[in-house]
Amino acid sequence: MAAAGSVGHYGLCMRVAMMTREYPPEVYGGAGVHVTELVAQLRNLCDVDVHCMGAPRDGAFVYQPDPALKGANPALSTLSADLVMANAAEAANVVHSHTWYTGLAGHLAALLYGIPHVLTAHSLEPMRPWKAEHLRGGYRISSWVEKTAVEGADAVIAVSSGMRDDVLHTYPALDPSRVHVVRNGIDTKVWYPVNDSASDESVLAELGVDPARPIVAFVGRITRQKGVAHLVAAAHKFAPDVQLVLCAGAPDTPEIAAEVTAAVQELSKARTGVFWVREMLPIGKIREILSAATVFVCPSVYEPLGIVNLEAMACGTAVVASDVGGIPEVVADRLTGLLVHYDPADPEFFETRLADAVNALVSEPDRARRYGEAGRQRCIDQFSWAHIAEQTLEIYRKVSS
Repeated sequence: MAAAGSVGHYGLCMRVAMMTREYPPEVYGGAGVHVTELVAQLRNLCDVDVHCMGAPRDGAFVYQPDPALKGANPALSTLSADLVMANAAEAANVVHSHTWYTGLAGHLAALLYGIPHVLTAHSLEPMRPWKAEHLRGGYRISSWVEKTAVEGADAVIAVSSGMRDDVLHTYPALDPSRVHVVRNGIDTKVWYPVNDSASDESVLAELGVDPARPIVAFVGRITRQKGVAHLVAAAHKFAPDVQLVLCAGAPDTPEIAAEVTAAVQELSKARTGVFWVREMLPIGKIREILSAATVFVCPSVYEPLGIVNLEAMACGTAVVASDVGGIPEVVADRLTGLLVHYDPADPEFFETRLADAVNALVSEPDRARRYGEAGRQRCIDQFSWAHIAEQTLEIYRKVSS
């Protein structure tokens, strides 16, 4: 835990209750990565107590749902953990919540202890209606929690300018002056180009990937949001020598798992070089895959920012991505990659354009290499976690004054 009583840059004794569902080693998505990196940097500036969910671990206070709610809707059981989390925030000067999973904990802690609540919006429930597939009635609960927490927060942090627009459109009662943009970042000392394909521990060699053929990579969860089905459909139109390394797991529902499984099986019958990694890989192996890829593809249909694009760029890889949400603030079109317009009314055209963009870069490896080099430099210049921590601390200072 952080030592109590440290003095931040503003001469204040600042203690933050950081509330999150995910925290190492249980990190599943961009929000978990964000919290992990932000906490590491903030602890150089102020006291941070991490309050998270899941299995017990060092460096954090951990909470589980009430056992009496075993088998209940996941949204309902989450709220029981939020109550205990809120109660534990008494020592904080500021409470900072991430995602709807801890939004109610932050909101209640602010009411209970008279402290400001800062909320980071990593995504918005009303913009992800497909979540009703697995949360069922719990989706109405998560949506209510988010609305209550967002509208009651002293400050809302959006992870991109596009996300800020979405927040204000979705919650028009919110005062725009309370909504700030602090983008996600990337640690370029963790994510960097490597060449491990000749190593005895090479994940690509283990999979049987041919290093002499172009590689297209994807890393992400199997959700409607991430657009995996669009990528698999597009891959039917990739140039014949292109290989696809699909690091995709943690399906939201059995139905989407079955859909993607059937689609990948069909693709594998139609072409060679399709590799599907379903388990979560350690950073070193993901770094190898990203570095070896000619192109990384992000086919998301909704993406407030997309940390995975930063990870690929930091590894020196060109990116082909949809133009949704905050992605254009990360991927500079025709500088670090190619953006493809997504129209939900015409998915087949989107898939064709994805394939066209991939094939264009595969056919011009020098261009892809230039995009990759520019992408890494963009990460270094514009997406430092240390700077993001300073921006976040400034917001804490404003809401505390």
